[in-house]
Amino acid sequence: MWTEQTTLRLVRRCLLIAACSHPGSLARAAEPIAQADPLQASALIYLSDYVSFVGTDGQGRIAFALDTNRGRDGAKHQAEHLVVLHDERTGWVETVGNGAYPNSQKELEHLPNSPFFQFDGTPETGLTITSMRNDLLLKIGRLTPRTRQEHDGGLTWMGSGPAELTWHGRHIQGRVMYEYLMMPNFNRLTRTYWGMWNAFQGFYLLAGSSEDLYLHTHRSERLAPLVARLTGFSVFGEVPELLKDLHVEVLDDEFAPGLFRWPKAWRITWTGSAGPATMTLSLSFHKTFTSWLLGGFSMGIVTGELSYGGRLIPLYGLAELIM
Repeated sequence: MWTEQTTLRLVRRCLLIAACSHPGSLARAAEPIAQADPLQASALIYLSDYVSFVGTDGQGRIAFALDTNRGRDGAKHQAEHLVVLHDERTGWVETVGNGAYPNSQKELEHLPNSPFFQFDGTPETGLTITSMRNDLLLKIGRLTPRTRQEHDGGLTWMGSGPAELTWHGRHIQGRVMYEYLMMPNFNRLTRTYWGMWNAFQGFYLLAGSSEDLYLHTHRSERLAPLVARLTGFSVFGEVPELLKDLHVEVLDDEFAPGLFRWPKAWRITWTGSAGPATMTLSLSFHKTFTSWLLGGFSMGIVTGELSYGGRLIPLYGLAELIM
């Protein structure tokens, strides 16, 4: 069952786009001092691998997201999965595997297997995710890095590339966006960090049949030093670009059970190497997982169209809303 604690765990994806830089190494006798490996040195640490897949076959479009998190707090190790699956024809699909599971091998560097999901390979060389309990197999080729940031011993990077999802006998070709986070001196699996989220809106989009588009926006004062308020990237023809002069306008919203509203339509503009870009998105298949008086967490499927470089490109993907 989805709880507020589960929601707080889901929203860690926002931290994956931190716009920070690693400070220069200290010097002694004109030689740099080697940095300690935080995986070994940090008594408090958090890591996360997030995979977002969007693809299509003759029966329609599928969106799948799996967030596998693990951490250490003193002598104790933790792990958890968060999984979302959506079928364009039938809506949100019930899955098993959400929640905490034992990290008995004390695994940090690699994805720890669970009774629900098993992992073979790495994102850099190719990764296979198997879930017999969900009748699901995701084969991801070698991912191409798109962004990389380092800060105070932590690391985050994003990549994307082609993938194939086998589910209930269907073979669905699509694209994957992947996010990695390693954060020392932090572990949201064992500790609570209040006041970090404010109007986060994130989009993981398939553009056409084989191109990638990601962006997010938020208004959190506390989060701003770590995560850019407004950022994104595109991959058209396997050429990655940051979205310059990015502007996000909410065109419409809808009732939420609290003192806030859910956005449901957007107009987004930026400038790329091919000139100005204009994108419109609308929310469908909206599902609220947690709601409290002043905000909530929900996922949705968004559809729309991008006008860019003389092309009209259809868009489809996942939206994450944390209000």
